[in-house]
Amino acid sequence: MTTDLSKIIEKPGKPVVSAEDYVQGLGLRARQAARKLASATTEQKNLALTAAAEALRETSSELITANALDVANAQKGGRPASFIDRLELNEERIESMATALEKITELADPVGRSLMETKRPNGLMISRVATPIGVIGMIYESRPNVGADAGALCIKSGNAIILRGGSESLNSSRLIVEAMQKGLAAAQLPEDCVQLIDSTDRAAVGALLRCIDYVDLVIPRGGRSLVQLVRDEARVPTLLHLDGNCHSYVHSAANLQKSVDIVRNAKLRRTGICGATESLVVDDTIAKTFIPLLADALVGCQLRGDPQARDCDPRVIAASDSDWREEYLDAVLSIKVVSGLDEACAFISEHSSGHTEAILTEDPEAAEMFLTNIDSAVVMHNASTQFSDGGEFGMGAEIGIATGKMHARGPVGLEQLTSFKYQVRGDGQTRS
Repeated sequence: MTTDLSKIIEKPGKPVVSAEDYVQGLGLRARQAARKLASATTEQKNLALTAAAEALRETSSELITANALDVANAQKGGRPASFIDRLELNEERIESMATALEKITELADPVGRSLMETKRPNGLMISRVATPIGVIGMIYESRPNVGADAGALCIKSGNAIILRGGSESLNSSRLIVEAMQKGLAAAQLPEDCVQLIDSTDRAAVGALLRCIDYVDLVIPRGGRSLVQLVRDEARVPTLLHLDGNCHSYVHSAANLQKSVDIVRNAKLRRTGICGATESLVVDDTIAKTFIPLLADALVGCQLRGDPQARDCDPRVIAASDSDWREEYLDAVLSIKVVSGLDEACAFISEHSSGHTEAILTEDPEAAEMFLTNIDSAVVMHNASTQFSDGGEFGMGAEIGIATGKMHARGPVGLEQLTSFKYQVRGDGQTRS
């Protein structure tokens, strides 16, 4: 059951408040909460997370029921299987959400870290110290667990957060946010540190993007259309997470069986995540041997290739020009045959979204050239692109994968959710 914005903000005897005013209200409360959270102790923040994890476990049955309603509505709306997979919750995924919160408590508190210290000739002591950013706006699609991960990372890094999940996950998101707020209350921290835009009204998204008085940073996590909307319309600073058109390149010196295993995992472990390999690049010297081996291993996966790839195996169908830039989020893989490392790097650089690329080779020199020359947020050697994940990087969780080049890049965890300020300590110095 979706919620109409007017029913949330309507007050007896008063006119309906606009989406702008509704979001401004959330922003004001978030700003006030952020000030208190910024000075919270590590012990308080960790208590909030452990209590929130327990609240998630306690509400598991209710959450599964609410999520089943979200899934049913999405299926009625004709959403593809990959979308449903990202939306669906079960006991195992709920436990994973709770465990992720607990793992974040084990990580060092990023707030207050000394990033630089220097003593000037005049005796001034200057320190650069990590501080919370303030208020984060998080816009995401389908995956309700993003709300828990983002909320937990913001609590630990001292930031208040306003969540705007996809309309398809609203029933699930409400209960997840309630669990996060129970954790905050247990730690005697403001529940407004984690808030939800409890509406399907798209006007609220625009209002969040314009909430310059209270929101310090907006992070979108979803498909290209969402990210482009945020990029084009936001007046608040943004940290963009573009789509994941990830590549795996099988070099001429690759171990073929190892590469088959890696590509199968990179493509099919979970097709609906942004770290899944969508495009395979293969050297022409091994293509006739490797592509049939891969086709045998990728049962149920549609292979779309260029003429050279199709010549290697009849199971490969023709690729169109659009396939080279497509984030399928499904059991589909494009295949491009190249004449060596230079052509592979040129092809990937032209078509990649800047997320994650991998080279599969036993030649260390070729691997280093690839790692140096490919300018994506994450580059890998002999590993599945599905390792491009904050949890796998030891961050506990992530709020997204930043594909830009400013402030943060790659998985955005605790340290990336802080800024800094300079603290100057003197003893009466005056400037001449």
